[in-house]
Formats: sequence, structure tokens, C-alpha cells
Amino acid sequence: MSSEKRIRRALLSVTDKTGLVEFARALAGFGVDLVSTGGTARALREAGLTVKDISELTGFPEMLDGRVKTLHPKVHGGLLYIRGNAEHEAAVAAHGIEPIDMVVVNLYAFEKTASVPGVAFGHLIENIDIGGPSMVRSAAKNFEDVAIVTRSADYPALIEELKAGGGALCRATRWRLAKQAFALTAAYDTAIANTLDKIAEAPAPSAPAGLDAASLPATLRINYPLAQSLRYGENPHQRAALYADGSGLGIAGARQLQGKELSFNNLVDLDACWELAQEFDEPAVIIVKHTNPCGAATGANLLEAYKKALACDPVSAYGGVIGINREVDAESAEEIAKLFVEAIAAPGFSAEARERFAAKKNLRLVEVHAAPAKPVVKHVSGGLLLQDADNGHIAAGELKAVTQRPPTAEELRSLLFAWRVCKHVKSNAIVYARDGQTLGVGAGQMSRVDAARFGAMKAVLPLQGCVAASDAFFPFPDGLEAVAQAGATAVIQPGGSVRDQDVIAAADKLGVAMVFTGIRHFRH
Repeated sequence: MSSEKRIRRALLSVTDKTGLVEFARALAGFGVDLVSTGGTARALREAGLTVKDISELTGFPEMLDGRVKTLHPKVHGGLLYIRGNAEHEAAVAAHGIEPIDMVVVNLYAFEKTASVPGVAFGHLIENIDIGGPSMVRSAAKNFEDVAIVTRSADYPALIEELKAGGGALCRATRWRLAKQAFALTAAYDTAIANTLDKIAEAPAPSAPAGLDAASLPATLRINYPLAQSLRYGENPHQRAALYADGSGLGIAGARQLQGKELSFNNLVDLDACWELAQEFDEPAVIIVKHTNPCGAATGANLLEAYKKALACDPVSAYGGVIGINREVDAESAEEIAKLFVEAIAAPGFSAEARERFAAKKNLRLVEVHAAPAKPVVKHVSGGLLLQDADNGHIAAGELKAVTQRPPTAEELRSLLFAWRVCKHVKSNAIVYARDGQTLGVGAGQMSRVDAARFGAMKAVLPLQGCVAASDAFFPFPDGLEAVAQAGATAVIQPGGSVRDQDVIAAADKLGVAMVFTGIRHFRH
């Protein structure tokens, strides 16, 4: 077993031809024989390179519309035989099998095909690569003798190593490439299985595949590559890392512009404030502490929204994280910079805003692009829970006024704002609000009455004449009475309790307007 392995013959068959010609030209410069297939061979020849067709190597023509071209003993034998093993050497010599020392392969873009609306079932199936993954696995298994290259991003570094090693690659490099290769085929098979899981009955080849996006998988397969190692988890004695879906969207795909390394808790809090900020079309600023909003507001501009959010609970805001749904401008940055903040997530930061934040070297600025909602996964001992993302929204026309007095137009606007915020507060949750501004947040209490009282206790702004949102129904009138006692004149809640009539009667007696949403927003 030698550490250095000279590359004398390479088989190239790629869908993504980024950097292909440059890499192949470098291989040819080291005297490597190039073997290729189909479009890859054509691209190399057009670039002036000498290429042997795979059929010349195998002595067998490509057939069945290209389905069978590399599935041949002269390919897999050339990849899998152990160099220096007398028995293997005798077998390949007897059958005229030549060694293949490198495979350069990437796979049919199955996920891209599956994402095309109305894609034909037959076309989807045809884009399942068979020969590519087979070669990848054979080469990766025999990494002691063969290099498997599956990422165009690796070409430049490999060229440099080949130059330094006189056309050879070291064992450590071959091992790294092999691990990448097995990760690729695992992810590829996962994507195929997850997609086919959404097709209940196989339609005719020409018919749409009929992917059921709403169905939950029969088998839950998760395959996310490591995006970033973290210093530790929620606490220093816990290991942690971030894994991303590769889309470049959401908090996991965010781009950090400045500041210290993001921690586990930073990422969790940033996700909480970013997701709440996305609930609003108008400029919105959300300040989060330990995943709960301690201040949330909308405004005519970001500066106004920030000042309103901060005014809700300036004590808790210290050391929090901020989510913003607009590019941060200079004026807002100037004001935010006065507060100690751990991190800020926004779609962008103006050059002037970044200049103002630059003096706060530890402040993490994170540029985020919204990701589509995905099912939520939670661990329980012995397994996982999977549920749809909470995409429940309610419009004014869908609310049911249940009290003698309906809410005023102003109360209605505040109720809808409070309801959106309440959706992102840990249960049991009560949110007091007025005019696009939270006034008090009662989060994570064991009883709804305690949540109502705690939210009122936290308020530093006057509650008289405000509205209140409850993430689930009031099981008894006492919670509604606590909200009214705090100063709320209108309430939004799901309804659905067996004692709804008692709660409605209590609201009428107190002169409180109340609307039912018909949906709840528990958040555990």
C-alpha cells in the first residue's frame, strides 16, 4: 500500500461541465489517457483533447439510449481490482482489463428535474442515474488505488497536487475524495427515495409525475452536509454543529458580514426573529431573547419600527438578537448601534449601515434570504416527530366576532398584528399590543391566567386601551378577565372551548370585543 498513486488513465463522465476542459487538459499534460462518454467526450474533443470513447475501452457499444455504457467488467474491473494483489493482477490480465486510476463523475440533476412543475413521470424516472453512482462507489471503495472526483470545486487543488507530485495523488487526498463520493451517492439516493415517496401510484410515462407535496414520507430520510462546526451547543459542555440543505436560503444559508463566530444560541434566536419578521409586509423589527420576542413592531420605516420594538422591553432587549425584514439603512443602524446586541439578521445592509456597525467588531451581521417553509423535525427519545410548518394565517374577513360589541377598525388592525406575533411566542402565550407595537409578552407559562398576568407585569408602556392575543382558547373566563383587568379592550383567540359561551358572556359583561380565529398557534 503506497501513499502516492500515479494517475495514468482517467475516465470522465460529467453532467456539470464547469471547469472540465481545464482539468482534463491538466491531466493530459501529465500524460494521463482520457476515456470518456457521450457529451463529455464531445466537449473534450471540441477543446482539442485526445479522448478514447468508453466503447473502445470495453469493446462494447453504448446501447439502450445510453442506459448501458459504463456498466461493464472492463470499467468496474479496472476500478475495483487491488493493485499488487497477485490473484487480482492475474484475473485482469487474463481478461484484458486495463487499470483506471481516476474517475471524474457528477450525476444527472435528478432534483432539478423533479422540481419542474408537471414533469412527466417517464422523464423523471429516466433521470435516475445508474452508471454514474455505480462508478462512483466502485472508485471510492478502492480509494487505495483510485481517485474519485465528484466536485468541480476540487479541480484547482487537485491540479496543484498533481503538479507537486509529478502526476500522483497522496492517500489522504484519495481518502477525502472517497468520503465525499459516498456522501454524494447517499444524498442522491435520498433525493430519489424522498421524491418517489410522494408518488402514490405510478402513472403512465407520459403523464405528470403527480408529486404530492402535502404527503408525509413513509420513511424519514435526512441528509444535510456539515455547514459549520460550532464552539459548543446551548451550554459549553455540549458539542454542536450546523448542517445546511445547500439552498443558501434561511438562517442556515445566511452570509455573515462581520462579527464573532455565530453560536448555537445565536442561530436559534436569529431563526426565531427572522421568521417572525417575515410575517409582515410593512417595515418590521423583531427583538428576540431566548427565542421569544421581547419587542416587535411595524412602522412607516425601520427607524420607527425599531424604536417601537425597543420601547416594549428595553431591559430584555439588552444582549438580544434582532430580525429585520428590510435592508438596514444608515439611520436605523445609528440607533441600533447604541444598544448592545449579539446579532442582526436582515435581507441586506447598506454601505452606510455597515460603516456605522463596523466599530462594534463583535456584533454579528447576517444577510439572509427567505427560505420556503419546510416540515419541522423534533427529536424525542427513541425517534423523531415531523409536522408541517405552521403556515396558518388569518385575514380580517375570516375572523368571527362573537361579542355584542365588534372590534373597532383600529382594534382590528392591532388584533391582527398581535395574532401574528403570538404565533411565534412559546405557549402558553398572551401578547398585549397596540398600533403595530407589542406592549407586553407573556411567554411559556404553565397556565393561561399566569401568561396574561406575566405579560401585563412585563409591560413598561401603558396597557389601557390595548388589545390582547391568546395563542389558544381561554378554558375559563378567568384568563379573559385577567386580560381585561390589565387594560385590554379587545381580544383575539381561537375559540373552541366547551366554555366559550361563559368566556363570551364575561367579555360582554366587561365591554370587551372578542373575535375567534378558528385556528390556534401552540408553540412548544
